[in-house]
Amino acid sequence: MFKNLARGVMPAACIAASFAGAPAAFAQTAAPLKVGFVYVTPVGQAGWTFQHEQGRLAMEKALGAAVKSTIVESVAEGPDSERVMRDLAAQGHGLIFATSFGYLEPALRVAADFPNVKFEHVGGYKTAPNLATYNARFYEGRWLAGYLAGKASKSGSAGYVAGFPVPEVIQGINAFTLGMQAANPKAQVKVRWLDTWFDPAKEREAALSLVNAGADVLTNHSASPAVPQAAEEKGVHLIGYHSDMGRFAPRAQLAAVVANWGGYYTRVAKAAMEQRWKPEPMWGGLKDGMVELAALNPSLPKALRQDLATKQRAIADGKLLPFGGRLVDQSGRVRQETGALDDAAIARMDWFVQGVQGTLPAPK
Repeated sequence: MFKNLARGVMPAACIAASFAGAPAAFAQTAAPLKVGFVYVTPVGQAGWTFQHEQGRLAMEKALGAAVKSTIVESVAEGPDSERVMRDLAAQGHGLIFATSFGYLEPALRVAADFPNVKFEHVGGYKTAPNLATYNARFYEGRWLAGYLAGKASKSGSAGYVAGFPVPEVIQGINAFTLGMQAANPKAQVKVRWLDTWFDPAKEREAALSLVNAGADVLTNHSASPAVPQAAEEKGVHLIGYHSDMGRFAPRAQLAAVVANWGGYYTRVAKAAMEQRWKPEPMWGGLKDGMVELAALNPSLPKALRQDLATKQRAIADGKLLPFGGRLVDQSGRVRQETGALDDAAIARMDWFVQGVQGTLPAPK
């Protein structure tokens, strides 16, 4: 099947699982909906792609024989991803999930050439008649993670290993910093940029440099377990990201900001089968179950666990706003005096709050 792919792309075999006893609503004689998933890294055992794979498996379990899915992993952003999506569309996949930020422009081009195929792109900011965008409000979980980090840190200094300076990553850094400052007003967050989503060696190097710079809590927006492993090795705290990193950092991990895609993938596939699908953007958060602070370390004090649960409910209910109140950026400019940033302002965030130690690269 996926032949002549560029070096670095690792096509996976079609994965299709039929489940006996599928819901009656999907018992049918028609051919199953073919659903394609394009992954930017190997599936692995944890992380960004791993969580999308768990979502795909949950979709198959929920819909049974009504769907047949294919995965293609380790697909580089750019021409490789366009080639893979074209192959999937040409082979009859009626729904394709493009699960990396850099897949947006390729997905738009392929969608224009295959108007009968439905595309879903994670983290995108452009849509088309047959392309929708979806994402989770990770910044909500990041605020909670920062609050926990502020409670746990003795130095008041956290380290943040980050892939690219896109708005989603900046949101996470700012929310983490604000949450940490809610627990310790003097807290600071040091940032190291990778210019890649997945490079275990670079991720480890960045993590070690942050520990050497005084950080006693680490977190990351990158795809491998390298940062958790470095935290475990160096005896500092960790807030995992994407998925539970406890297997890699059983002592270091305090909790993890976890993405849950299964419910969304199931709803989208069901809507596509029932001809109800529309190119509507989705940005789900704690209240939707798409993101949560999970895998809390059993060693955390009961009072702190209850405090975190209370704050998580408050964010889900809209009573605690991660970007609410007075916001001041690195330069001392007041970005907001009162109220809360709206979705549009959050979505285009391109500045750091006070307390972040790091710079934003100039736009290329």
